[in-house]
Amino acid sequence: MAGSPPRTTRYVLVRAGGRWWTRGVTVPTLYEWAGGAAALERLFTAFYASVRDDPELRELFRDMDPDHPRHVAAWLGEVFGGPPLYSRQRGGHAHMIGKHLGKAITERQRRRWVELLQDAADDSGLPADPEFRAAFTGYVEWGSRMAVLLSQPGVRPGPPEPMPTWTWASPPWQPPGGAAAE
Repeated sequence: MAGSPPRTTRYVLVRAGGRWWTRGVTVPTLYEWAGGAAALERLFTAFYASVRDDPELRELFRDMDPDHPRHVAAWLGEVFGGPPLYSRQRGGHAHMIGKHLGKAITERQRRRWVELLQDAADDSGLPADPEFRAAFTGYVEWGSRMAVLLSQPGVRPGPPEPMPTWTWASPPWQPPGGAAAE
């Protein structure tokens, strides 16, 4: 389909008929596996609703733009291999860094943010398979720790960097005899 994010082919060993064969498996992007833009918008709508009411986090987000969940969904979509909407509409990585400067996010707030996001992933129906959740959690941990570092007083961003990209640590498990997501 035109405009779809690229898929990758990985080669896996498959045992069939007493022999081992190499088989090319098309691996969807994390964005595709998650369910695309609609799934990520559901995730962040649910997540930021809980953040607004959370005693640990509500102060950080008290002046949140009503479109914030949609913007963050576009960010994660792009990071996970979806269309470059965040870069085109919001200015990419430099813009996201700028949103965290001077916020002085604490480790306790970071941990609570991660906890609420994981709960929202469950509640909004993101895939629960181990491979997807490992990739999702890996990015959430990395990104939230970067946000803490970049939010501290006196931190100045370096030169502009490209958008981060995230992919599978291990491709999603697919049942023998056929790919589940092809």
